[in-house]
Amino acid sequence: MTYRTVTPRSLAAAGVLALSLAAFATLCVARHIPMADTLVYRAEGAAVVGGTDLYGFTVTRWQLPATYPPFAAILFVPTTWLPVDALKVVFVIGNVALLALFVRLSWRFAGLPAGPVPLLVAVAAGLWLEPVFQTVLFGQINLALACLVLWDLSRPEHALGKGFALGVAAGIKLTPAVFIVYLLMTGRVRAGLTALASLTATVLLGVLVLPQASDEFWTRRVFETSRVGKAWIIDNQSLQGLLARVLHTPEPGAVWTAAAAVTAAGGLWMARTAVVRAGSERWGVLVTALTALLVSPISWSHHWVWCVPLLAVLIAERRFRTAAAVGVVWTARSFWAVPHEGELDLRLAWWQQPVASPYALCALGLLAFAGWRTGTGTGMARAGTGPALPTPRAESVRARVQG
Repeated sequence: MTYRTVTPRSLAAAGVLALSLAAFATLCVARHIPMADTLVYRAEGAAVVGGTDLYGFTVTRWQLPATYPPFAAILFVPTTWLPVDALKVVFVIGNVALLALFVRLSWRFAGLPAGPVPLLVAVAAGLWLEPVFQTVLFGQINLALACLVLWDLSRPEHALGKGFALGVAAGIKLTPAVFIVYLLMTGRVRAGLTALASLTATVLLGVLVLPQASDEFWTRRVFETSRVGKAWIIDNQSLQGLLARVLHTPEPGAVWTAAAAVTAAGGLWMARTAVVRAGSERWGVLVTALTALLVSPISWSHHWVWCVPLLAVLIAERRFRTAAAVGVVWTARSFWAVPHEGELDLRLAWWQQPVASPYALCALGLLAFAGWRTGTGTGMARAGTGPALPTPRAESVRARVQG
């Protein structure tokens, strides 16, 4: 039996994490955080239990409705078992634990050594990345979904049930379904079909338990993107939000449709090329995630928790200056500094636009970088970091895609 020795460095790292958590808890108490999304989830669970209209209610002073598929509402039933205050505490603690898991998964995904000191420091710092911070503050489920997807995609190619967790994540919230397309495009047909089957199972379960709500969601609500929120407000860091603010119109219409189509096609092509030509599933997954967030009609700032594995990969590839710049972008909260009350989001001057849409612009820049790297055939990882896929796995993926 071996025992790990507690070193001064590990104690210092634990102290940094404790200080970060204490500062966050103090801020939460001082701001009386409403955790509005947690209250929506609880209301969805209550609608399932009470047999009331799942898509007919609004809660909180922001009048928020249910926007997820019926399957998600079924999973939210346990949120009705606790008083509201206790539920908020559970969500805060749960999201901090999920952040620690997400950091650990990101570290493994990037191929970084998983010592306790860097992991503790990474969790302490990651808590203050704006998407993570807002996820905890709102009581959101972004970290849970990202953990499901990243864990599943990081598993060996022939792992039992690979794709199942991805399909479940897509059944809770549709955006992760783009990774199913990624798996199929890169030749992982079995995993892709497994994910598609589990997604279908979530839909069928929703139909079985909530037939009326399922009919309403899949025939009407799924197409009502305005139900999620106004696309042009500053919180929306998707391509549609960027274009709406740049064009000073709440409905960018055909311009956004064309831009989203080009971005989706180009992004998925680059993800495929990253795997086929460079053997880098790291960048294949990251490019797919960035593409999904860009083309989604609404990508609230807290949806961009994929900045965590992005930073891990950049650090693993020793791109420290790029990692520092990306870290600043996702920590600075610059879009909150521009006028955004009422419809001021649509009246921003040209020089305010980069400040108002940092995530979308950074993501577009990273897609261009990925395209350049794969287009030049230089690979995605620098020497000394090791291949992103073990060689037999990379060759297997290439053979399936090219064959």
